Amino acid sequence: MEMEKQKIKTGLVLPGGGARGAYQIGVLKAIAELLPEKRKNLFSVISGTSAGAVNAVVLAAEAEHFSHAVDQLIKVWGSIKSHQVYKSDNWTMLKSTMHWFTAIVFGGYPFGLPRSLLDNSPLRKLLADNIQCEQVQSSIDKGFIDAVSVVAAGYSSSRSTSFFQANQRTEEWSRTRREGVRCSLNLDHLMASLALPLIFPPVLIDGLYYGDGAMRQATPLSSAIHLGANRILVIGVNNEGSKNNEHLVQEKSQILSPTFPQIAGYMLDTLFMDGLYSDLEQIMRINFLVDKLSSENKSINDKDIHPIDTMVVAPSKNLRDIAHECRHTLPLPIRALFRGVGGKNHRGTDQLISFLLFEQLYTNSLIELGFKDAMAVKNNLLDFILGNDVPRLFIPNWLNIRVTNEK
Repeated sequence: MEMEKQKIKTGLVLPGGGARGAYQIGVLKAIAELLPEKRKNLFSVISGTSAGAVNAVVLAAEAEHFSHAVDQLIKVWGSIKSHQVYKSDNWTMLKSTMHWFTAIVFGGYPFGLPRSLLDNSPLRKLLADNIQCEQVQSSIDKGFIDAVSVVAAGYSSSRSTSFFQANQRTEEWSRTRREGVRCSLNLDHLMASLALPLIFPPVLIDGLYYGDGAMRQATPLSSAIHLGANRILVIGVNNEGSKNNEHLVQEKSQILSPTFPQIAGYMLDTLFMDGLYSDLEQIMRINFLVDKLSSENKSINDKDIHPIDTMVVAPSKNLRDIAHECRHTLPLPIRALFRGVGGKNHRGTDQLISFLLFEQLYTNSLIELGFKDAMAVKNNLLDFILGNDVPRLFIPNWLNIRVTNEK
């Protein structure tokens, strides 16, 4: 439906997902190809979590030339190797294994308690080499973007914190379990948003430790809405609603007890996507109320209540299957680790691996899938981005998801 009496401000929401974030690049690539060459960024607001935060800041820093930003993301994601994200050599993995063993047996003596399963210090260098955070303010000052946010979770505060950089008209906010904090975004904010719980270490910012932004993020769309977006494109990285998941149902004789990596993968899936569809349902209820009152020639006095058009693009294929096909590209020590904790149930590790498989065979497969999926809905996508008349909610037909305004 067409928005009336209000300028359309399109927001882009990029949820987290570790290595799955490569899928978002494929969708962005399709958008860049559909738009005229050298077109500036069309998203007034960009909000990212975890790997999505990295993609968001690159788009914001290069907002003057959207296609250039996408090309830069393709270059990095398309050639990435695991050792650029976390240390995966034999000596480091042996030390990590021994550290965890002594911590469990001797309560941390004599080396102290480990901070995480993997050491992601190489990731900071990768980000520093490819992201110019100082350019974000320039994009804002020139009017190419209104705001960009990076979502992290405070371990001490137990709050979802949206660190945002925006024009002066944008105000901070504080709600139950979530807040918006104005700042100049830097690598610490990105490293914090990327800090997968237990897997990567937390990051200290202003005296508090923060971890992956998906934790405590019960309302993934709220940051973009607070920053002024009234039309939101979501590029998801999870296809739990996909109609092609039937093969996951096993015969009773084949059912095995879930392994540690299987449980960890399940937890990450829950963190990254469970809040999205409940958030969409809440928006649909608000849209229904606003549209109903409008049709009855009534109005709502609260200026902050208005309809929000939303579009979701998410994988048409199961990313765990793609990860299974590409798992052989993982460094040998990491494969050995998964064999050790996963036991005989090799398929049970695919879900966790799909978040940690930072290898170009996998990431390029996801980029290709994202491009294909976006092109499958290109007409809807273009209408949405260009501000044309669109439905209140659009979800691709390959996702078996029903979002309504019903209780």
